[in-house]
Amino acid sequence: MVDNRYATALVIGSVLSLLATVYLSVAVGTQHWYQYSSPPVKHEGALQSNASEFISGDFDEKSYSDTMFRLNGTLGLWWRCILVPGQTHWFKEPDPKLETQCVSFTLPQQFIPKYKFTGKDNGEEDVLRTYLWRCQFLLPLVSLALVFLSGLVGVCACLCRSFTPTLGVGVLHLLAGLCTLGSVCCFLAGVDLLHQFSAPPEGVEGSLGWSLYLALISFPLQMMAAALFMWAARSHRKNYTRMTAYRVA
Repeated sequence: MVDNRYATALVIGSVLSLLATVYLSVAVGTQHWYQYSSPPVKHEGALQSNASEFISGDFDEKSYSDTMFRLNGTLGLWWRCILVPGQTHWFKEPDPKLETQCVSFTLPQQFIPKYKFTGKDNGEEDVLRTYLWRCQFLLPLVSLALVFLSGLVGVCACLCRSFTPTLGVGVLHLLAGLCTLGSVCCFLAGVDLLHQFSAPPEGVEGSLGWSLYLALISFPLQMMAAALFMWAARSHRKNYTRMTAYRVA
């Protein structure tokens, strides 16, 4: 028999966990973690050249970073995007409509080492940025995997009619929240180090995107869910122990 307080805590914790999972999944799959606001480009030919190299060129961090600086780019964990004029007619429009063109990072590209930009094509490898980049996309996946595992544990607990595994569910949510926070910290640290070696041109402003804020929101939701699960498990265990001792006495 489960007390209503504990049942309510489990329901609220489950709702918070579901919301955190949805927010984090959307954040991982979208490209608005960091965005640049660039002044208008005067030479349309240079704009088209940069855009074509960005879409079909080889993977080179300095090249696509410079293009993102100049073309209102956005950066995500799996995507990089720029704003370019859309398809126009035979006449030149005075104010063409801008369209977003995105390129995804492949899995091998996520593991490519990062380099310090010292004026050469391949400078000295930056080990810190290399592992920050790898952690920023691995940790959210680990967080989602831990939440999924906690869901399986919770289902098994319901089928077995046992309240004991709820403590494990809370611990898994706690670890998932730490992974989410670690991913955000790694991303911000990586962007800051990138700007130190390849500073944006004058007039280009960078800002945090809504995808990053979704990941930030999912962190406290996971922590609150973990606290509710662990509180319910410990309180129920103490109450059950007292009731057992009272019946024995």
